[in-house]
Amino acid sequence: MAPATRPDVLVFDVNETLIDIEALTPYFTEVFGDAGVLREWFGQLVTYSMTVTVSDRYVDFFLLGQSVLRMIAAYRDVELTDGDVTALADAMATMPAHPEVARGLSRLRDDGYRLVALTNSPVRGGRPSPLENAGLGSYFERQFSVDELRMFKPAPVLYRHTAQELGVRPGQCMMVAAHAWDTVGAQAVGFGGALITRPGNAPLRAPGVPYPDLVASDLVDLSTQLVQAFEK
Repeated sequence: MAPATRPDVLVFDVNETLIDIEALTPYFTEVFGDAGVLREWFGQLVTYSMTVTVSDRYVDFFLLGQSVLRMIAAYRDVELTDGDVTALADAMATMPAHPEVARGLSRLRDDGYRLVALTNSPVRGGRPSPLENAGLGSYFERQFSVDELRMFKPAPVLYRHTAQELGVRPGQCMMVAAHAWDTVGAQAVGFGGALITRPGNAPLRAPGVPYPDLVASDLVDLSTQLVQAFEK
């Protein structure tokens, strides 16, 4: 069910929502001999990003990703070289966009939405962001990183801070993400929520937990649904 009012700002998650983490599959196949370790690693990375936040600790997402990699290697009895670990951070920074993303962002921008990003990935001075490396940087008015507040999504303060920095109310924003935990966090502070059902992702139905306002297969589908909901 679409929200009652048209959002002014679409706030995008980056990893998996816009950028294809499946591009890391060859890395995990080479290091572990098992492509499935990619999803194991990413799930553990998200879990431990939330763990360090609720424990009032912080380490940036790429460094945490390397630490989780070492942890998995330890319990799988795989020996990593320093080069293996460094290569993961480099690969995380240079993942490509999903094929339809540029077309979807262009449509949404042409439809008058303000587009910003809110990502767990760090911003490292002087280096292109993952969005810029993927050729998407020009679509976004702002790129917010959790590095600024040193806590990971879905901490409520991150969504409120994003709205405040943009000079809008939370209710004027819609979070667009491939992960239900991200839309739930944003909706809990008053954002709208649009879930992009990339493979392996689906809405969560649980009592008292916000359900996404829109569920779309990709960004082109999202743009179509928004037109249908608000351009009548």
